[in-house]
Amino acid sequence: MTDGDDGFPSLDETDIALLEYIETDFDVNLEVLSNELDLSKSAVHYRLNKLKEHGVIQGVSADLNPLAFGLDMTMITNVSVTHESGYAEDIGEELASLPGVQQVYYTMGDADFVVIARLQNREQVNGLINAIVAIDGVNETTSRFVMRELKTDSRALSNMSEAMHGEVLDDD
Repeated sequence: MTDGDDGFPSLDETDIALLEYIETDFDVNLEVLSNELDLSKSAVHYRLNKLKEHGVIQGVSADLNPLAFGLDMTMITNVSVTHESGYAEDIGEELASLPGVQQVYYTMGDADFVVIARLQNREQVNGLINAIVAIDGVNETTSRFVMRELKTDSRALSNMSEAMHGEVLDDD
């Protein structure tokens, strides 16, 4: 495992296979991974630790169903701001700290930020919009509400095409 130009390690086919297994189910034990990948348990353990150290694996968490907590309102809000020095970091951090906000993207185009939030009711929606417009430098917001989720999947490898997998392996 050597570092690539982007600071992340170059990955081989075994690394990709290992990551595909754990991305689908991190609870899979070392023995199962060892058998599936035809590696010793210590080799699997070593690779997992290296992938963590290099930031490829960012953390381990449970995949909780937001509906179990009544978070059935998904709001997507475009935020336009005043462009001053450091605005992207400062306003982005404030947006990210608001209750209900799951994702914040600094974007180019019609909006400066896209905020994705999960909320339980209209009162929380109003509270979040009020909190966003209260941030110094925010000029305008427009929001959309998701009527039905067709795909919500944060897995990186599972959503890549074979060509995209090839690009990862071609960095050697």
